[in-house]
Amino acid sequence: MILAVNAVLVDSLLAQIRPRSSNPLYTTVVPRDTDGAEFYFTRLIYGSDGFRSRGGWMTDMPEADHYFMNGLTRLTRVDGSLVDLRNPQAGAPWINLQETAVFDYPFLYAVEVGGWRLNVEEIATLREYLLKGGFLIVDDFHGTYQWNGFMTTMQRIFPDRPVVDIPEDDEVFHVLYDLDTTIQIPGISPLSRGVTWEQDGVEPVYRGVYDDNGRLMVAINHNMDLGDAWEHADTPGYPQPMTAMAYRFAVNYVIYSMTH
Repeated sequence: MILAVNAVLVDSLLAQIRPRSSNPLYTTVVPRDTDGAEFYFTRLIYGSDGFRSRGGWMTDMPEADHYFMNGLTRLTRVDGSLVDLRNPQAGAPWINLQETAVFDYPFLYAVEVGGWRLNVEEIATLREYLLKGGFLIVDDFHGTYQWNGFMTTMQRIFPDRPVVDIPEDDEVFHVLYDLDTTIQIPGISPLSRGVTWEQDGVEPVYRGVYDDNGRLMVAINHNMDLGDAWEHADTPGYPQPMTAMAYRFAVNYVIYSMTH
């Protein structure tokens, strides 16, 4: 696969996306070819009411999803598409662990996982999905309280596998871009207060869960908000360097998931 991605191109593209009304990343329709696309950005539904639960899993959608996917398909040669099994015309990129079709989409994105709840069947499905080669990114949860809530469910998924700090030399941080893991990518709300953190989540944390072969299965972005950085790519009050960094992290995750 030939990838047309570099830091200069990211910065150049992001510099062109104000105002929203003329922003091609916002208005361009993401490819919807559910048979031919090689990559699908798939948002994970969680909660006690499954598909009908309007919970934290919906945060920043659909803007963040569309911004990222349009950026990915313009910045790389990856043929990407959103996925909506129920209504292909709705543009809603979500999927339920109760759907066996989840195994057809090896990339999941989950947000606000400090309060996620999965039943026994969903726990088993997600564990099998990850061990069979699936990749999960978790994002937009902050501080000690939400970390503990996230870990309560994660320990049910993998009681026998530790959650560890991702080493700085891990391939996921260098597969395309060389990433700086000391940078905190914040939501727009704390920035309005002049800080980059929420609750007591002062330091950015990159952790993960690996399989027996050393493949990263779960990429954990704690005290971070990549989704807000994508969503507000053309918002004057959101710093462009942070949006560019959020794109780079996500592009690395995508390329890693497609090649491992």
